[in-house]
Amino acid sequence: MNWREHIVSDPQILRGKPCIKGTRVPVALILGYLAAGRLPPAILREFPDLKVGDVAACLDYARDLAEFAAVAA
Repeated sequence: MNWREHIVSDPQILRGKPCIKGTRVPVALILGYLAAGRLPPAILREFPDLKVGDVAACLDYARDLAEFAAVAA
């Protein structure tokens, strides 16, 4: 899964917050739903423009962020 195929950040859309490509649905919203225990089929029913791959991309995006290593100065 390459989340970059599903997630974009455009300064003209939601002030550059990462969103699902072609929508105004922020990644943080989808991740919040997943964290609250919502299953992907329920999320897809609420956001019919999304696809299963979009939800999976949000998780992959979060994983990449969590692996970010900060270097102490």
